Amino acid sequence: MSTPTVGAAQVFRLPDLGEGLTEAGLVQWLVAVGDTITTDQPIAEVETAKSVVELPSPFAGVVVALHGTAGDTIDVGAPVLEVADAATGAASGAASAPSGAAVEQEAYREEERAGSGNVLIGYGTKERAASGRRRPAAARTSLGDSSAARTIPPESSEQPQLVRETDAGRRRPVAVRSPLVRRLARDLGLDVHALTATGADGAITRADVLRAAVDNAVDGAAAQHTATNTAHIDTGTGETVDGLAVRSRERMSPLRKAVSAKLSRSRSEIPEATVWVDVDATALWDLRAQMAPEGGKAPSVTALLARFVLLALEDHPILASRLSDDAAELISFDGVNLGVAADTDRGLMVPVVPGAHALTVDQLDVALRELAASARAGAMPPERLRGSTFTLNNYGGLGVDGSAAIINHPDVAILGIGRIIERPWVVEGEIVVRRIAQLSLVFDHRVCDGGYAASFLRRVTELIEHPLRAFGRV
Repeated sequence: MSTPTVGAAQVFRLPDLGEGLTEAGLVQWLVAVGDTITTDQPIAEVETAKSVVELPSPFAGVVVALHGTAGDTIDVGAPVLEVADAATGAASGAASAPSGAAVEQEAYREEERAGSGNVLIGYGTKERAASGRRRPAAARTSLGDSSAARTIPPESSEQPQLVRETDAGRRRPVAVRSPLVRRLARDLGLDVHALTATGADGAITRADVLRAAVDNAVDGAAAQHTATNTAHIDTGTGETVDGLAVRSRERMSPLRKAVSAKLSRSRSEIPEATVWVDVDATALWDLRAQMAPEGGKAPSVTALLARFVLLALEDHPILASRLSDDAAELISFDGVNLGVAADTDRGLMVPVVPGAHALTVDQLDVALRELAASARAGAMPPERLRGSTFTLNNYGGLGVDGSAAIINHPDVAILGIGRIIERPWVVEGEIVVRRIAQLSLVFDHRVCDGGYAASFLRRVTELIEHPLRAFGRV
């Protein structure tokens, strides 16, 4: 850890992230020592227990020190980076902003207006500039020693392809203006500094990233695999457990810690019970195909099932209620905030559709697609991950039929839906092929008994098997 420069540097400390979070994982730096940054410019991507967000700087000036490397965990209140006045930074040899700053700033703002950015909730302003250079963590020097970091020239020959010669003989930094392009390159395991830029002012474009991904598909994948394995294998300790060599020890991410705590609380506090039923979804399957508008898409099966669940909850509101903290009161609500379990690369998330009871099938379909896309992109705002009063888990998309689900605390029930697949089914005394799915309702036995839960499940089953009966209300 470096120490602040007395009278010159301002220390930015990780702000209180809210939601009871006390730490964040450092995904990657977006700036380097020597960069000139502006107020509210994103300086790093951090992973909280909710999502991956860009951390904006409250200070403007020259970056003189960074604290930590990618993969580190930063506690709330701990130093993140240090920024000196532009004049002070220039006097100590820091680099000035690149000559293409104005162009890059406008391009970045356009990207932000298109919704590609994701700032920390409750922190930063509406409009952010981006005049500093952004470099991935792999291209940066270790920052454990502040004094050493400050003496390395920002355009050192040890950082290949950070600058290129223009036609006029001037040297300009290679720019990655778009957060989407930067994220795409990182997800594909590509180093933007090794790419050939075709954009204006030497910028790396999306097409440049995709072209490099195709050209290096085999070699890049192998290199990434080797690098990952090498990073995870600790060959120096020789540790063994029960006769087996320990390959790696990885810290739990903030998200996994949050999921672990929530599921553990659910298991320890809620006396769960489960009822399940096989349902003939053939009529729903056929009806859905007929609901597609001309030239458009039919609503998703999840949207239709969600609407049926919401209709059933109108007659069984206890399953969309909550218990008070001391479990002495049952809190009922006028409506339903529907949580929908989503499997993402970062782990299980449950984004919420607020006021879902008031939405039509088409509106639910739009909301669910948007939530799923945001969750899988790691761009889900924290406020969209809380407040559910009932949870729907369509794990059939994962290729399974059933699950002993855990209730999403503080909800009191969760409905799981398995695959809708062709199976032999008896209809009017004959064995025919029908599309069958299994529904599993897990409920808090403190709020209701099995008869109430079974009644809810029968209502959902009725709507699935006879969807036209609900068509007037869908």
